[in-house]
Amino acid sequence: MSTLTEIEAAIKQLPEGDIRKLAAWLQAYLDETWDRQIEADFESGKLNNLIAKAEADSK
Repeated sequence: MSTLTEIEAAIKQLPEGDIRKLAAWLQAYLDETWDRQIEADFESGKLNNLIAKAEADSK
């Protein structure tokens, strides 16, 4: 399974319960990826302007 089309076809062959498990796993994977990206952006300073604006707006 190396292409998206092949993966999609394989998913369509799974029982509904397995599809739901896969969907939950995929969501958890995406959440973890998002968290790592936000952390990296924070550490690199990419979010400094947004943080400063939020702090100024809250005053």
